[in-house]
Amino acid sequence: MKYTDGNNCFVYIDHDEGTINQVSLELLTEAKHLMKRLKAPEKVVAIWLGTFTDDILKMLGDYGADHIITCEREDLNQYDVMKHTTVISEMIDAYHPQSMLIGGTVKGRELAPRISARVHTGLTADATQIDLDGETHHLAITRPAFGGNLYATIITPDHFPQMATIRPGVFEAKTFGHTSLPTQETFQYDKALHSPIEVMAIEEKDTKRTNIADAKLIVSAGRGVKNCLNLVSDVAAHLNGEVASSRALVDGGIMSKNHQVGQTGHTVRPSLYIACGISGAVQHTAGMDKSDTIIAINTDENAPIFDVADLGIVGDAQAILKQLQKQLDA
Repeated sequence: MKYTDGNNCFVYIDHDEGTINQVSLELLTEAKHLMKRLKAPEKVVAIWLGTFTDDILKMLGDYGADHIITCEREDLNQYDVMKHTTVISEMIDAYHPQSMLIGGTVKGRELAPRISARVHTGLTADATQIDLDGETHHLAITRPAFGGNLYATIITPDHFPQMATIRPGVFEAKTFGHTSLPTQETFQYDKALHSPIEVMAIEEKDTKRTNIADAKLIVSAGRGVKNCLNLVSDVAAHLNGEVASSRALVDGGIMSKNHQVGQTGHTVRPSLYIACGISGAVQHTAGMDKSDTIIAINTDENAPIFDVADLGIVGDAQAILKQLQKQLDA
């Protein structure tokens, strides 16, 4: 079986030697939802480069892939932007997909623009929402603009595939419980792959590093609690959660970039998000407004954070956190 009808949605599967990045599963799920809305549903096609296994086949199918196109070469197991650009561009030329989604990871952000330039199409980068245009079924891709003060919805009507990089955490990865496995075919690329990049060494990722994008409970600090961050950390530890922050504390050198939530930081969707001393500018709320439950603490009763909060507490965050700490200690 070969999908060459040009109406399918390709999803690039970002992985590290077989370990799939969560954002790729999120994109498969969202692509499946979008394709189901069409009167004649098109296919969600996962693109995999490198060694492939039956376990991966099942996992991609569970999260929404109808079909998988693989290029199983050992020299593609380790990510190389030049080699991956070449092979994926050749795939696009061979299959002519309607659209292609790539996770907005470090790899995805350098890979996508190279592919779009190679195949002469447009690219909407750092998107936060995807929809379908009702008449043309073109992707309507929304991203923040002008520092997050506006949102722009972009349609690429004349060049294909319609491409976008999507922020991790924007969508939720869900399994569909399929009883049958997705179909699979191999894309044969027998030419030599050359790259000016030489990998000198690979350093293992620090597993202790904060990963707020995957956290189920977050206590987030703003300018209003900059003098009592130890208290914020203690409450988060009691709740088995992670500490996050607004951009103000990162810009001030108080918190590190990997703690930042918002348009220029991480997008998170925990079960519980406690915003302490955060005013709630749109640049911040765009990164956390899909949390299941939001509790906001702020002295200003008119703070925008209360517009997205499920529970708002008007008061001094430090005093309230101390009371919460006492209850947790007890």
